[in-house]
Amino acid sequence: MRHDLLIIGGGIIGLAVCQKILEARPQTRVLLLEKEEDVARHQTGHNSGVIHSGIYYAPGTIKAATCRRGYELLVDWCRKQHVDYEICGKIVVATHEAELPHLQTLYERGLKNGLQAIRLVSAAELRELEPHVAGIAGLHVPETGIVDYRQVAASLRLACEKNGAVLQFGEKVVNVVSSSDGVRVETAKEVYIASCVVSCCGLQSDRIARLTRPDLPVRIVPFRGEYYTLAAAKKDLVRNLIYPVPDPAFPFLGVHFTRLINGEREAGPNAVLALKREGYRKSDLSCADFIETLAWPGFQKIARKYWRSGLMEMYRSFSKKAFLRALQKLVPEIEAADLLPGGSGVRAQACSLDGRLLDDFYFVEDERLLHVCNAPSPAATASLAIGEQVAERVLAK
Repeated sequence: MRHDLLIIGGGIIGLAVCQKILEARPQTRVLLLEKEEDVARHQTGHNSGVIHSGIYYAPGTIKAATCRRGYELLVDWCRKQHVDYEICGKIVVATHEAELPHLQTLYERGLKNGLQAIRLVSAAELRELEPHVAGIAGLHVPETGIVDYRQVAASLRLACEKNGAVLQFGEKVVNVVSSSDGVRVETAKEVYIASCVVSCCGLQSDRIARLTRPDLPVRIVPFRGEYYTLAAAKKDLVRNLIYPVPDPAFPFLGVHFTRLINGEREAGPNAVLALKREGYRKSDLSCADFIETLAWPGFQKIARKYWRSGLMEMYRSFSKKAFLRALQKLVPEIEAADLLPGGSGVRAQACSLDGRLLDDFYFVEDERLLHVCNAPSPAATASLAIGEQVAERVLAK
C-alpha cells in the first residue's frame, strides 16, 4: 500500500507530528515505523519529566517559540487526556557572585519569552521556597511543571491509532530512496512507499538523514546523563525543582534536583560522553559508535577545547563524592548515604563540522523529505508545537 506520509521514529516528536497531521487533515494515510517494540524507548522514556517554561532560550530561536507554544499545548493535552501533571514551579539558585549576571540574563530572557510570574528573589526568599537550599540569590519560575513523558507518549499513540494511523514496531529502517514519484523506505523486513517521509530519530537522526543527505554537516554525539534517587527519609530536603545557574558555554543545565510526578526525588544529571548511542550503563560500548564520534572533526575540536570539563564529568560519573559535592552547593545537608542509584538517559546532541554543539532545533528537508536532525531540550515540552510546525511544512508538500 502506498502511504501519504511515513514517519520514522516513535518518540514524542514523531508521535506529535503524527497527531498534528491527522488533526489538520484527518484523511491522511499515515504509517509510523519504530525499530523498538513500543513507543518512547529512548530519549522520551528516559526524560526527567520537566515541563519547561522557557527561561533558558534566546528570544527569536525555534526553541524559545516552540517551548512557550508547546507548554500551552502540552498542558491542555494532559488535561484533556487525563495524564497526570503538576505546575509546581522551580528555583534557579546562584551560589556565588559571579553567577549573578547570568541569573539576570535568565530573568530578562524569561520576560522576553512571555513568562509573566517569574521574579528575582533574595537568599531569604529562596529559603522560604526551599528551606534547605543554600544560595545568595535566585530566580523563582512558578510556571515550570512536571509530568511523565512516557504517559504523554502512550496517550499520543492511542490518539494516533484512533485517528487512523498505523504504527508498526520492530521495523529498523536500513535505506531511504527518494524519487520523483515517491519515497521508498526499506526496513530489515519490508519495503514501504510514501509520498512524503519525516524522520524523527533522536539518537539515530543523523544516520537516517545521511541515507538521503550523505554530506550532512552534523553528527550526533551521545552524552549520558546519570541520576541518583534521594532516599525516602530525605525527600523533604527537596520540595519541587532546584536548579543551578547554568554555564552559558554548554547546552546543559548542570546537576539539579527534580521532584517527579510519582513523588520521587531525582538528583542529576551529569553529562558524560557515552560510548554507545543507546548506552545507558557505564559498561555499554559500541566500537562503531565510539569510533564514529572520535572520527568526527567537529568532536575533535570540541574535545581539544573542553577536555578538562570532559574529564571532570567522567570523574564525577565514577566518583559519588564528586557528584555529591556538586549537589551540596545547592543543598548542603545532602549526604552520600542519601543518594541511591537512579536511572540514566542519553542525550542526542548534534555537533557541527566546525566544532559547535547545536543549541537549537535543526531540520533538513527537500521536496519529499524532512529530517529532524537535532531536537535538544526542551523537545519534550515543545513536542506538540514542533509537531505543528512539521505538519505545516509536510502538508505544504
